[in-house]
Amino acid sequence: MSNHQTIYQQEATRYDALVMREDKDGHLLPAIEHRCALDGLDIVESGAGTGRLTTQIAPKAHSLKTFDLSPHMLAVATAKLEALGIDHWETGVADHRALPVADDSADLVISGWSICYLNDKTRADWQTPFRAGIAEMKRVLRPGGTLIIIETEGTGVTKPKPPESMRNYLGLLKALGFQWEWIRTDYRFASWAEAQQLVPFFFGEEMLDACYSGDGGVILPECTGIWHWKE
Repeated sequence: MSNHQTIYQQEATRYDALVMREDKDGHLLPAIEHRCALDGLDIVESGAGTGRLTTQIAPKAHSLKTFDLSPHMLAVATAKLEALGIDHWETGVADHRALPVADDSADLVISGWSICYLNDKTRADWQTPFRAGIAEMKRVLRPGGTLIIIETEGTGVTKPKPPESMRNYLGLLKALGFQWEWIRTDYRFASWAEAQQLVPFFFGEEMLDACYSGDGGVILPECTGIWHWKE
């Protein structure tokens, strides 16, 4: 499998080409809005990446502050926001554990496919960075606000099967009182050539074995978890 941290620092454009083919049936935004209607909210997004989620929530928000640790990734997200022609947003470089946002200032704090990278398997106190990140996001929430964390439940599978490296972390979310549901967020590629160009780049060559022809292209199944906590 590729080194994800290197990709996030050097390969934002290619990464974005991959993730923009995710969620072919548009399940993600309705699942988020089932937990928290977005219209008119002040929203903070931590770990925006190249903006695959950012551009869906920005048009609905009253205001959006979106952050990522990688300036390289954030530059792509910023360009997408500029292209939307709206002006109620700002971006910045920040860690999950140190958001440059005032206390009690957001109705929704959301993070997609990002907090998992706080994991340090070498630490006996592996929970510490996760707890710090979640506590920081809760700090930003107003009373009655909502925190949503989106994480993979497995790529190349049709039912949830999260990576072994994430299971302790996902168990911690449950222990901290988060509610959980899962959805399918399958990828659709225009052709086998496109799948062969993009899938191994992030997931490794072996993931091509999970792809199949269908629905007007090449499909890579995926399951995604929506973790939800309300103030």
